[in-house]
Amino acid sequence: MSKEEHDSTLTRRGILQGAGGLIAAAMLPAKSSDAAVAVTQSSAPSPATARADITGQLARYMVEARDRSLPPMVARECKHRILDTLGAMVSGARLKPGEMAIRYVRAQGGVPEASVLTTDIRTSAVNAALANGMFGHADETDDFEPVTKAHPGCAVVPAALAMAEREGRSGMELLKAVALGYDLCCRFLLALGPDLVRATHRSAEGTSATFGSAAAAAAVARLDETGMRYALSYAAQQVSGIWSWTRDTEHVEKAFDFAGMGARNGVTAAIMVQTGFSGVEDVLDGEHNMLEALSTDPKPHEMIAGLGSR
Repeated sequence: MSKEEHDSTLTRRGILQGAGGLIAAAMLPAKSSDAAVAVTQSSAPSPATARADITGQLARYMVEARDRSLPPMVARECKHRILDTLGAMVSGARLKPGEMAIRYVRAQGGVPEASVLTTDIRTSAVNAALANGMFGHADETDDFEPVTKAHPGCAVVPAALAMAEREGRSGMELLKAVALGYDLCCRFLLALGPDLVRATHRSAEGTSATFGSAAAAAAVARLDETGMRYALSYAAQQVSGIWSWTRDTEHVEKAFDFAGMGARNGVTAAIMVQTGFSGVEDVLDGEHNMLEALSTDPKPHEMIAGLGSR
């Protein structure tokens, strides 16, 4: 059997190889104790304090999200998003962006921490997130948030999957991480103003993908509040993406910009902090903060408005 035939067989028959148990667990109905308890809403900060420590409020929310039960409707929606993204990955793996990603990660090798879907490759969580992310946006069937125009799934889901497989987490932890990643991915763009980001020739999708993926990966890594602060800062340092991808006729760079890059960056940020990296604890506040660096008219309160309720 040729290598191409072998990979095709894996696509049809072994789609959930490696990460399959984790994905299957995430699709099971939640236990009654998990399903019955609604998300606890964080107390709304006053206008006077909202600007003071946005990073801290967000970091605490990220830590608390691990122990907060998902409402049944939210858990169901997360499952749909994961399955939808997996479908996009399967088809995208056989398009040019997917083929290039497979070639790249196969050549890289790496510690076998996580699976590259549709293949026999197990590589580092960072590389797996990159490849699976590029799969996820390759055919443009990934999900889309209409207000910000973010594409959360193609970056957040691969990042969460790679980290969850690396860390041996449960299906419920995967669901909670995906929910958190979607939340912060969109909040970040709301705070920046998506039109303001695009007006400076930057890719709003690439910008938000790193932030959402870092939130999901950091949740799976079970970082404490200080660790979450650092992860947010290392995510901020990696945020990138410019609109020149529109000239990429083969869609490879766009798949990297919208998905693979953000998933890779988010997992990198979480693992760096998990390894012991220290950093800036208030990247969303004070002088030279991320929001002011990336927007001419940021709305910091959007990062924390209605945490846990929208």
